[in-house]
Amino acid sequence: MKKHLHKKYLQAFYLLVLCFFMQITTAYANNPAQCDSLIVKGIDAMWKKDHIKSLEFLTRARTLAEKNRWYKQQFLANNNIGANYYEMLDYGEALNYYLESYNIALKHLDPKYEMVVLNNIAILYTKENNPEKAHEYFKKAYDIAKEHKDNLKIGLYAMNLGSMANERGKTAEAKKYILESLPYLKKDANLYTLGLITLAQNDLLTGNAQQAREKAQSLYKSAKDLGFNNIGTQLSLIIIEGYLKEGNYKLAEANAKKLLEVNKSPDTRKIVFNFLSQIYAYKNEFNLALQYKDSVLKAEQQVNEGKNGRLFENNRVKFEIQNYKNQIALKEEKLATERRVFYAIIAFIIAIITIIGLLLRSIILKHKQKKLIAERNEKVIALELEQEKTENLLLEKQINEKEANALLEQERLKNEIEARNRKLSAKALYLSGRNELIEEIITSLSQITDLSKNHSLSDQIKTLKAHLKTDDEWDTFITHFEEVNHGFISQLKTLHPALTANDIRFLSYIYMNLSTKEIASMLNITAEACRKRKERIAAKMDLPENTLLFDYLSAL
Repeated sequence: MKKHLHKKYLQAFYLLVLCFFMQITTAYANNPAQCDSLIVKGIDAMWKKDHIKSLEFLTRARTLAEKNRWYKQQFLANNNIGANYYEMLDYGEALNYYLESYNIALKHLDPKYEMVVLNNIAILYTKENNPEKAHEYFKKAYDIAKEHKDNLKIGLYAMNLGSMANERGKTAEAKKYILESLPYLKKDANLYTLGLITLAQNDLLTGNAQQAREKAQSLYKSAKDLGFNNIGTQLSLIIIEGYLKEGNYKLAEANAKKLLEVNKSPDTRKIVFNFLSQIYAYKNEFNLALQYKDSVLKAEQQVNEGKNGRLFENNRVKFEIQNYKNQIALKEEKLATERRVFYAIIAFIIAIITIIGLLLRSIILKHKQKKLIAERNEKVIALELEQEKTENLLLEKQINEKEANALLEQERLKNEIEARNRKLSAKALYLSGRNELIEEIITSLSQITDLSKNHSLSDQIKTLKAHLKTDDEWDTFITHFEEVNHGFISQLKTLHPALTANDIRFLSYIYMNLSTKEIASMLNITAEACRKRKERIAAKMDLPENTLLFDYLSAL
C-alpha cells in the first residue's frame, strides 16, 4: 500500500515540475529580444519587397509588444508597418500607422523617436503634393533636432525644409535652410550631394539657370552613387531645364533623349516628355511638340495604371494580413483554451492528492473514493473527446470556406483576364484596321500622276506614313498583354527558345482566341497563308500532330 502511494506522489511531483518548465519556456519565448528579432525579419522582408511576409512579422511583433507594453518595440513595429504601406503607395494607411507611432513616441519614448516619425509624416505629405503640411512636420523635426544637438538630423531636416521652401516658391527662405544644412551633411557624401542638388534647384528658381546647370554637371561627374535617391535622374533634369532656360535647345534635346534611354520610370518620362514638348514648341516644330504632348498624356496614363495596379495589390495585401490577424486571434484563443485545460489538469492533480490524503485518513471510504475518481476520469475523457470532435468539425468547416473563397477568387481572376484579353483583341483589330485604311489611302494617292509637283499632297502622304506605327504599337500591345497574362511570353520563350519575335506575336493572337480571318487581317496576309504559318510554328514547337495550338497555349 505504501509503495503504491509513494509511486503516485512521484508521478504528481513530475507533472508539477513539467508544468513549471512549460511556464518558464513560454515566458522566455515572449521576451523583448524575440520581439526585436521579429522586427528585424520584417524590415529585411520589406527591403526585399516581400510586403506580405514583412507585415506578418511586424504584426506579430506589434501584438506581442502591445500585450507586454514594450513601447520601443511597439513604436518600431508600427513605424515599419507604415513604411511598408508607403512603399506600396498606400499613403492613407501609412499615415495612420505613423500617427500611432507618433503618439507612442510622445507618451513613452525619447524625442529621437519623435523626430523619426515626424520626418516620415512630412515625406508622406510631399508625396500628396501638400508642401504646407510637409513644411510643418519637417519644422517640428528640425526644432527637436536643434534642441538635442543632433547634427546629422539638423542637416537632413534643414535640407528637407529648403526643398519644401523651393516647392512653395520661397527661394530666399529655401537658400537659408540649404546653406545651413551643408556643413552638417559633409560627413555623408550622398546626403551632401542631395543638399547641393537642392541648392542647384534653388538657382533654377531664382533665374540662375547657367549656374544651376554647371553645378549639376559637376555633381554628375563627381557623385559616388548616382542611384542613391535618384541622384542621377535629379541632376539630369536640372541640366535639361538649365539648357532650356538658357535657350540652348539642341543640348536640352540631346540630354532629354539620353535620359529617356536610361530611365523607364513613368513619372520621370512624363517630365522629360513635357520638356521635349516645350523645346520643339520653341523651335516652331509644332508637330513634334504635339507628339510629345501626347506622350505626356500616355505617361500620365501609365502612372495612373500603375497606381491602380498597386491599389489592387495593396487591397490583396490587406486581405492577406487580415486573414493572418484572424489566424493569430484563433491561435490565441486556442492557447487560452489549452491554458484552461492546463489549469484544469493541475486542479485535477490536486484533487487526486487530496483524495489520496483522505484515503490515508479513512480506509473505510477507500472503495467509494476509487469509484468516484473513476467516474470523474470517464467524464473528463468524454468531455475531452466531445471537445476534440467539435474542434475538428469547426476546423473542417473553416477549411471548406477557405477552399470555396479560393475557387471564387480564381474564377474572378480568370474572368478578369478574359475581359482584358477581349479589350486587347479589340484594340489590336482597331489598330490593324486603321493601318490598312491608311495604307490603302497612301497607295491610292501614290497612283496620282504628277504627284511630285503637288507639294501639298506629298506632305499629306508623309504625314499619313508617319501615323503608320507598327513596332511602337506592338511594343505597347506586348506591354499590356504581359500585364494581363503575366509570365505567358517568358514561359513560351523558355519552353520553345527557337521561336522568333514574329512567331510569339502570332501565338499571342492565337492565345487571345482570335479567328484565322482576324489574324490574317491584322498581319495583312491571306487566310491560307495564316493557316500554313500556324502549321509551320506548330512543327517548330515539336507539337504532336493532333494537338490544337489554342489548347496547348491555354494549358501554359
